[in-house]
Amino acid sequence: MARKVYNIGVEVTMETIGGKWKPIILCNLRHENQRPSELKTLIPSISQKMLNQALKELVHDNIVNRQVYNQVPPKVVYSLSDYGQTLEALLHELCAWGTMHAHTLESQGEEITVLHEE
Repeated sequence: MARKVYNIGVEVTMETIGGKWKPIILCNLRHENQRPSELKTLIPSISQKMLNQALKELVHDNIVNRQVYNQVPPKVVYSLSDYGQTLEALLHELCAWGTMHAHTLESQGEEITVLHEE
């Protein structure tokens, strides 16, 4: 396999947790474990296919744990792994900055609402 070369560390970060959905999923997993249906409720604009794909990639990268309970019907719960918890400060800052920026946009006349502020 060819060696991957990155020009700056943030490229690795963005390749791993970047994109439209992964940071949102991770921010929603910071405070409590979630079932896929709960994540879908928290992120209504994500398709089921994209949710499943992002979760699969995050599990593969050891950022998210997938716990399957042996019951009927099957129960699956996602949580941040110990490794994923190393992103806590970064995720907190991303969420806080987004909330602050939303208030800035609102003060400039944009109609904007953040339902769950940091």
